[in-house]
Parts: sequence; structure tokens; C-alpha cells
Amino acid sequence: MALSDCRSSNMGGISRQNSSAAVSTEFDFLVGMNFQFVEKLEEQYICPSCHRVVLNPHQTGCGHIFCYQCITTFLECNSAPTCPIDNVLIKSNEVFQDNCCKREVLNLEIYCTNSPNCSSKMTLCRLKDHLEQCQYESLQCTHAGCTDRMLRKDLKEHLKNICKYRVEPCPHCQTHLVLIHLKDHEETQCPEYPIPCPHVCTQVMKRHALKEHFHECTEVPIECMYKKYGCSLRDKRVKVRAHEDMALKDHLLLVLESNSKLEKQIADLQKTLHLKHQEIQELTKVVNKLEKEIKPLMQQVTKTDNMLSNVQKSLEDQKDRVSIIQIQLQQLTSAFNQDPNRSELGLLKRSVDSLKQQVSVIESLKDRLTSLEGQYTRHSGLLNIHVEQLSLNEERFRQLEAMSYNGKLIWKIQDYKRKKKEAVEGRAPSIFSQAFYTSRSGYRLCARAYLNGDGTGKRTHLSLYVVMMRGEFDSLLPWPFEQSVTLMILDQSGAKNDIVDVFKPDLNSNSFKRPVTEMNLAFGFPCFVTHTALEAPKNGIYVKDETLFVKVKVDLTGLEEL
Repeated sequence: MALSDCRSSNMGGISRQNSSAAVSTEFDFLVGMNFQFVEKLEEQYICPSCHRVVLNPHQTGCGHIFCYQCITTFLECNSAPTCPIDNVLIKSNEVFQDNCCKREVLNLEIYCTNSPNCSSKMTLCRLKDHLEQCQYESLQCTHAGCTDRMLRKDLKEHLKNICKYRVEPCPHCQTHLVLIHLKDHEETQCPEYPIPCPHVCTQVMKRHALKEHFHECTEVPIECMYKKYGCSLRDKRVKVRAHEDMALKDHLLLVLESNSKLEKQIADLQKTLHLKHQEIQELTKVVNKLEKEIKPLMQQVTKTDNMLSNVQKSLEDQKDRVSIIQIQLQQLTSAFNQDPNRSELGLLKRSVDSLKQQVSVIESLKDRLTSLEGQYTRHSGLLNIHVEQLSLNEERFRQLEAMSYNGKLIWKIQDYKRKKKEAVEGRAPSIFSQAFYTSRSGYRLCARAYLNGDGTGKRTHLSLYVVMMRGEFDSLLPWPFEQSVTLMILDQSGAKNDIVDVFKPDLNSNSFKRPVTEMNLAFGFPCFVTHTALEAPKNGIYVKDETLFVKVKVDLTGLEEL
């Protein structure tokens, strides 16, 4: 009866002292292998269950020898197991490892399992050592990603010259790469790989030299250098250079026409400036007139305040006197009731008359106080109106004086330490400059600064941004805004060591699309300059007398005047 491969929860374990609870390590390697013995295998070494050489032999109480795995499986699958040879009941506590048989089996002589390629002979116990050196043993490639198998004798050649996953140096830049990635590296990344010019000129160059070649390649399309003056030609570099030489007269005419337009714009700006100057003078006259009107009103208010104070004090005194007279009147009334014929009656009458006069005076003072309070309220209202108008005029003066229409802004930030402290404390994290324009009818912008930093520059840098603002001519202007913008912190030492950075607008960003609110999101540099470089520089002075100057310059190249 063959042993079945099954498991049962009520099986008994092999527990005899000389038994083994697991396959011994000598046999782990041999389980499942087919062996070719040099001499015919004797019956005593054949397992009666699997009919193969007995591995890790265990003997039952009836004296028969089985493989450890076979007898274990048999005991687990049967509640009352019997020996398949003599039907004797097998008790698990009587099964033990047969070390004598084990030694005999391990010393049986066999041929190599790689026979007939390998003709070596060895004992069963030496098979593992032999296979670790056998040149005909099948092995898997050790390179990561490779699944090929080959004989040990072929492995070295495979690893060195055949495997697609071996590491080889790039023949151009000597970077070591896996072979299957080498071609892609050459075609897309290798800086030393020779490639032809993408603009189909005759030159072949290394990839790293391609960018520099673009600045010289005769086939690269470029624009005429007189584009900003109105020339619209765009062609290959060689043709554009010839065009620039041949059309010099036409280009000079374009330059002259552009200069004429600029002169006209300058004249218009001077005229506008003159009108603004006249407007400022008129507003100055209005302010002076308002100041003259406010001065007597303030004097009158002061006088009214003093008068009110005196009247209130007099009223308090009269109230005290009335209280005294009321007490006296009560005393006289009591005395009169006790003796109506007393001579003090005349004195009482005189006191009552005096009291009536004093009451009349108090009533008149009350009326006068009410009138004065009304006048004070009216004067205060007029004064507040004049003060508010004066503040509006001053703000308008500041805006007119600072307004720029040439795409440039000089922003003077005063009280630097105080404003930075407010930023550190979170009371005023950012400040805005006055607005400026790229032209009289151009884009409207302003600058925004975070003195204690913003985003990645918080607490370590000054962050500087530009903000697109809603303007009066937005519907006539091209969007998105495409002009380059230069941001600067000016050096006040005279050494011209300005801190400068430039950005080109991201045309996909909402920051440069037409504003639908008063301001778009700011765009610029969160790490424009460190606090150390700004406040304790080595080669310039940027904060002087608590004042910092920021300059913003918009590149007006190609920007047409409306």
C-alpha cells in the first residue's frame, strides 16, 4: 500500500529519543533529485513507500526502514497506521532515525546528476560539494534583470560578452550603463555623442556643443535686428544677415520714423507733464485756501470750547447756590409756620425775589449753552470735512508726483526697521508700491515686498514681486502680458553694486492674464536677497537712513504704443 500525501489534525508525532523531528540537513539538498548509482541499489536501501533511495532513513517498531518524509506523511494521514509490508500497527513513539543506515546511504557511490555531460563519480554525501564546482551545473545569470540560465562553464563568457544586462562604459562619455540602456543614452542624453544639426546645416557636433552652435548656425531662423523699429522679416540667419546688409537704407528710414514717434511721444509727455504741473498748482491753491478757511474755524472751535467750559463751570456754581437757597427757604418756611408775625417775613420775601432772579439767570445760561453746543457741532462737522478733503488732496499729490508712464518704477521704502518689525510680528506681512504704467495708455503694474520673506524665503530673505493691476485700457491691450521684468535693490553707496534679477512671464500663469479683480496674484522671487546680504553687505549699501530703494523695469521691446 502506497503512502498518500495528506494531513490530519489527530496524527501522532515521532517522539522516540533517537528519532529526528525534521529532515536532517544532509538530506535537504537531496530531496526530489534523481540519482544514477554506480552499482545496483540494494533492496534494503529502497523506501517501500516511494520506491526510491531512502533519504534520512527512519525505522519502525516492526524493523522496516522508510524515508523520513514518507513515514511522517503516513502517520499524519492515518489514525491507526499499519506497515504496508507486514500490516503491523505502527506506533509513532517507536519510530526512530536509523543512523547506521543513514551513513551507509550517504556513502553509496553515484554518478553526477549532470551525467552524461559530466562523468564524475562521488558518494551521495559529496554530491552537493561537487555540484558547487561542476562545470555542467545549470545556473542563472547573476546580473539584475536577466533570467537566462546556462552551464557553469559558459557563465563567465555570458557575464562578460553575451548578457544584455551587463554594465558597459559609453564609448563616447565613458559613463557606465546597463547595456540595454546604452543606445537610449546615446540617442537622448550622452553629451559627447555626435549628432547632426537639427536645422539641417552641414555640421555634425557633440550634443553638449549644440546650444552654442545654435548661436552661429546659418540655418537657424532668426528675426531682423531692426524688428523693434518695424522690420517684420524672419528667416534663416544667413538670409537675415544678407537682408540687414542690403536693406540698410530702409532700416535707417525705419529708425528715423521710430525716432520721430519717440520725439512726438516725448513732446506729448512734456505737454502732459506741464498740464499736470498746472493741475498741481491749482490744487495747491485750493489746499492753501482750505487751510486759510480751516484756521479761523479751528480758532473759533477753540474759543467755543473755552466758552463752553466757563458756562459749564458757572452752571455748576449756580446749581450749588440753588441748593443752598432751597435749604434756607425750607428753614424760613418752617420758622414762618411757627410764628407768622415775626419780622423775618420781609427778609424771606427778599430772599425769594433774589432766588427768582437767580433762577431766571440760570435759565438764560441754559439756553445760551444749548446754542453754543449747536454751533460747536456744526463747526466740528465742517472741520472734519475740510480735514478729509485735505487728506485726499495730499494723497492725490503723492500719486501724481510718483506716477510713471515709461515702464519704470523707483520705490522708496522708508522706516525700514519699523516696517520689517511689523512684518515679523504679522501685523503687516507685505507692502505695496504706488502704481506705474508701461505708457500713457499701457499696462498698469505695482511692486509688492515681504520684508520678512514669503514662502521658501520666510524669515531669511526679502521677497520681491510684481503685480498686474486692472487698468483703464486693458480691453485694448494684448494678453497675456509677455514683457520681461527686471527687479533691483539699488546700491546707495555709489558703487553701482545693485542686486538684480530678471524673469520672463509664464504665459500659462493667471498672474499675467487680463485682471478681473483689482489685482492679479503676485509673481517674482520669494528668495530675492538674504537679510544678511541686504542689511550687512560686503560691497554696497542698500539700507541707508532707514530707507531702501527698489527699482522695477519693464522691457518695452516689441510693445506697440496705442
